[in-house]
Formats: sequence, C-alpha cells, structure tokens
Amino acid sequence: MKKIKVLTVFGTRPEAVKMAPIVKKLNQNENIDHKICVTAQHRQMLDQVLDVFGITPDYDMNIFAPGQTLTQITTRSLEGLEAIIKEFQPDVLLVQGDTTTVFTGALAGFYHKVKIGHVEAGLRSHDMYSPYPEEANRKLTGIITDFHFAPTETSRQNLLNEGYDDSKIYITGNTAIDALLEVVSDEYKFENDLLNSIDYKNRKLILVTAHRSENIGQPMENIFTAIRDVVEKNNDVEVVFPIHLNPKVRDIANRILNNNDRIHVIEPLDYLPFANLQARSYMIVTDSGGIQEEAPTLGKPVLVVRKETERPEGIEAGTAKLVGIEYDDIYREMDILTNNREEYNKMANAVNPYGDGKAAERIVDIIVKSFSESN
Repeated sequence: MKKIKVLTVFGTRPEAVKMAPIVKKLNQNENIDHKICVTAQHRQMLDQVLDVFGITPDYDMNIFAPGQTLTQITTRSLEGLEAIIKEFQPDVLLVQGDTTTVFTGALAGFYHKVKIGHVEAGLRSHDMYSPYPEEANRKLTGIITDFHFAPTETSRQNLLNEGYDDSKIYITGNTAIDALLEVVSDEYKFENDLLNSIDYKNRKLILVTAHRSENIGQPMENIFTAIRDVVEKNNDVEVVFPIHLNPKVRDIANRILNNNDRIHVIEPLDYLPFANLQARSYMIVTDSGGIQEEAPTLGKPVLVVRKETERPEGIEAGTAKLVGIEYDDIYREMDILTNNREEYNKMANAVNPYGDGKAAERIVDIIVKSFSESN
C-alpha cells in the first residue's frame, strides 16, 4: 500500500492540545507519511503545548503579530499554506475545531483539491455571531470537508440537519479526553508556589476562566461579582482565576476581585498545570468551550457563564449547567453547588458524554481504511 500523505494544520493552544493525540497516532502508523504545519496564530501559548507533548513542526509559518486582525490571519495563512501544500502534496489535510486557522487550512486544501478532515466537526451554537468568529469558521469549514470527525451523536445530527452526507460523518469521541488522560497525575507538582500551598482536600477550590469577547462589559462584571460574593459568604471556598491577557478582562477583574485574600488572580497557566488544576478543583465556572469537555472526565461540575453553548451534550448529561450571564443566576447556582452535596454529586457523578480517550485512534483508523479501500 502506498503511504498516505497527511498534513495536520493547527495554530492555537486548544487546537494543539486536541491534535496532539492524533499527531502521536499518525506518527506511529507505518501506512502514513505525516507532516505537521503550525500557523502560530497564537505563538506563545501554542509553543507551550508543543513542548508538553514533544511535538516538532515540519513547517512553522509563524504568522503571529501583535494586534493582528482576522483579515491578516486569513491572508497570511492562505499564502503560507499554499507553498507548503505544493511542496508536500498531501492526500488529506487535517484541521481541528473552529479558529481562523481551521477555516483557512481547509480552504487552502480545497483550493488544491486535497481531501479535508475536520476534527471536532458538527459543533453548533446556532448563532453566527456567538461565539465570533468561531461559529462561522466551523460552518464554512464543513462545506468543504470530506471527513467529518464528529465527537458526539449530537454533532452528527447537527451535520445531518444541514444536509451533509451521513457516509462522510464519523462519531469518534473528543480528542481532548485523549490528551487530558495523558497529562493528569496525582503526583503532579506545580511550579507556582501558591498552587502547591492550597489545601485541596479541605477547601472548595473554584477554578474560574473568563475571556469571551461577548461577555466583556456588564456580563463579566456580573460573573466576577457573583464569584466574589460566594467567596465572602463561604469561609471554606477559595478561587483561582488564571486571568486572560486581554486588558479589558484584567481591568474588570482588578476592580472586583482584588480585595479578598481567598481569591487568587494569577497569570495564565500552561496546559499541563491547568489540566492538573482542573483535576484538583471542586467546581469550575467558565465561558470556555473546551473545559466543558475536559472537566466531566475529571468529575468536576461546570457552570457555563454564557447565554448559549455549542456543547449541549454536557448540559443534557448533567455534567454542566448553562447558567447565563445574570448575577442572580450565577450566584444561585454557585451557592447550590457549594452548599448542597446532593446536587453537587449529581453533576460530579454524571457520565461524561465526550468520549473514552480513544478518539485519535479511531480517526487514524478511518483515514487508513478509507484510502486503502479507494486504492
């Protein structure tokens, strides 16, 4: 069998995390000639994950520039990928998720008539501007995709509802689970002394992330105020908030969260310490997408501070709860999980709907089988 030439393309930290297990399986498969291309849409955060998983790109486009616009990311990616695709001439190009790198990667492959594999296909919020521009990116990518690697049945149904061919949709589970299981350890020691000093057994640690552009302003003020008030009411609660680099997020956090010694606003964490901090937390309050998938694997309830989510499986399974962006709702749900053990256990013990840690293996097997059948 002629080797299948596979080019994986990614550019941000979340993409690198979810591609890492696939990269490993592709490199191990004797039927595949695999090359890795990073756009470096995000530079520093991407490099951190590459180091954790021991990934060395074959092509590094290094497009990142301070203050970059979506147009700049798009044009730089397309121009750089064109030369790489012409040189390597892949049979299939893999992208993951919903960033501008994902859409431009798929589009560049399409322009050169390369088959496109979309990892984590079929997520939908059904609001084109929330999250922005991610919802549009994943829908645009789907149009030119040959292999839709859907993480769940819900994702598959979204694609079917949009008219996609069921024979091109494969339910694989989510590769985030593969990656998480590889890096979380009870023996892990943080480099941050504060994180090592927290009494995780006797304190209820609430891990917070907040960065969505649509939440900046009054919604984020509501989120942070509710968090502060829950901490002030409950002496056994501590908060760790690895704060986003966005200065607008930092301004709101500084005004609301800085006056309580049980609220720790720290600098952003690399993937490895963040994954292990999730494992030691009591619950998580977040507007992130990926955390909604990871935390259930670790038995951690998730309160999603958004108006909608493209990951309804966790809501339906009971591992996560969509609480919105109003102060009263956020405070109430945090208070319930903090003080009602029965309600907490319902969420902590719910079955994770996002997979079993074998998604990457399935994806690579599907690619090999498809090409072997066509030859």
